[in-house]
Amino acid sequence: MAIKRQVRLECTECKSINYLTYRNPKSVPEKLELKKFCKKCKKVTLHKETKAK
Repeated sequence: MAIKRQVRLECTECKSINYLTYRNPKSVPEKLELKKFCKKCKKVTLHKETKAK
C-alpha cells in the first residue's frame, strides 16, 4: 500500500502557502517544486514543498 504524506507548497517570491498536496516519499524522494499560480502575487511562480502540520 502506498504511503502518502501531505505537503504544503510555498511561493518562493512572497513566501505565502497557497496549496496542499500529497506525495509518496518512497517513489519521489526529493522535494516537490512546481510552477503554480500564486493568488497573492497574481502570477505563475515556482512553489516549493514545506512540511505540513
